[in-house]
Amino acid sequence: MTIRLEHNSGTPLYQQIVEQVRAMVLNGTLPAGYRLPPERKLADALSVNRTTILNAYRELKAEGLIGSHVGQGTVVLAAQESESTPPATASRPIWSHYLSDYAGQFSQFQMNDLLDFANRTDVISFATGMAAPECGPAEALRGIEERVLTEDGGQYLMHSPVEGFHSLRVEIAGYMSQRGAYCTPGEVFVTSGSQQGIELVAQALLNPGDIVVMEEPTYFPAIQVFKAMGARIMGVPVDEEGMQLSVLELLLQRYRPKLIYTVPTFHNPTGTELSMERRKWLMALSRQYRIPVVEDDAYGELRYDGTALPTLKSMDSAGLVIHLNTFSKMIYPGLRIGWVVADRKLVDTLIAIRQVVDIHTNCLSQKIVERFVASGQLGTHLETVTKAYRHKRDTMLRALRQYAPEGMRWTTPAGGYYIWVTLPPGVACDKLLHRAERHKVAFVPGTLFSTTGQETGRMRLNFTFAAEHQIEPGIRRLCEAIRETVAQEPEGAPLVERNPIV
Repeated sequence: MTIRLEHNSGTPLYQQIVEQVRAMVLNGTLPAGYRLPPERKLADALSVNRTTILNAYRELKAEGLIGSHVGQGTVVLAAQESESTPPATASRPIWSHYLSDYAGQFSQFQMNDLLDFANRTDVISFATGMAAPECGPAEALRGIEERVLTEDGGQYLMHSPVEGFHSLRVEIAGYMSQRGAYCTPGEVFVTSGSQQGIELVAQALLNPGDIVVMEEPTYFPAIQVFKAMGARIMGVPVDEEGMQLSVLELLLQRYRPKLIYTVPTFHNPTGTELSMERRKWLMALSRQYRIPVVEDDAYGELRYDGTALPTLKSMDSAGLVIHLNTFSKMIYPGLRIGWVVADRKLVDTLIAIRQVVDIHTNCLSQKIVERFVASGQLGTHLETVTKAYRHKRDTMLRALRQYAPEGMRWTTPAGGYYIWVTLPPGVACDKLLHRAERHKVAFVPGTLFSTTGQETGRMRLNFTFAAEHQIEPGIRRLCEAIRETVAQEPEGAPLVERNPIV
């Protein structure tokens, strides 16, 4: 059995395996009863994660092409056969044949495989972009929840307006005003996290073929959302001062894109910050070319060094900035409370679109967050988590300086969640992921953040989620995996295919 993998293809690795095995079964190359290699052995042969093989085998089983038998392992099934041998009329549908073009835009299993591995209790995870569970205000929120349910009965277990409770939007408008971005409650739209805000804004503004300009690299769910809408994506390089606006200006002059998406403050994944000079330049370009700017500000309040810079929304005199934010990074991700601040006409459009999506954000979470902000506890909480995260960042930086092999470089973010690492020459993330799994440490490969599938020699490390005592040993394990990759893989050799004979 020969399987060839294209690691730079837009098709997920598990899906490439499914397609090739399916073809070999259907054309008779793999006859009924043929024994497939165990997941671990095939993963080793192809230099992929074991979960990639598990997902491939799972789909092939769902299609009725292979099955697992005690004492035989995983084998090719005869036509109309299944593991439980049901009648032919009861065979399961091959759902991949029914999926829409829209569904085919998403490569969710690559991230799911990574998260499945990262969530194991024996793994130190630098992959998860979440707040530290031990730093959250659990007791304060529990008390607020009890008061909400006691004082208001079941009122807040019913429905809210599509745009969110007015009282919460008043609090968010006040919070935005404190940051210099003055708005009315009518210009605030409450979402189930900022990622939903990206999706709704894309649905409201983009048609197939429209051009979206983004940083390169950038937040990968945004890439998926825009591509799924049929948009053409153009990436602008990022340096130590953020998006390179000289490149952006050339793109605006030549292509007149529909939208600019940016994470200007503690950029995900690089951790960089758009300088004040470039913020002014970006606002001038937006006004000159009349192009809306989507400002994703999820990390803006998590500053460890330096002086806070104004949000783009606070500098917006033309009403062209669409501000996205979330309490997920500041408090707990499970609350799923984010918001959009935009011109009222756009907010009305978002309301109309959302009515056919999920109607509104969780009511109880809305009231808990509203009261938490109104009580003044958010500011105190941010001081606490900022101190904790600064210490974790510094711990990770010290460990990198101690254990990193020659040729490895990284950023020193002034805030946010992430350190962006450039691997030694000849080390690609696809190779490293497999070795890191053996060392029980997880990271996110840079390829996920690239608009073009590049960034193969970089990775993103999260320093907020792992427990303090895990950071140093986790970095040590990761650097050991990097050294092994440098030593055992030919420098610069691309991992394009493996041909296991089994």
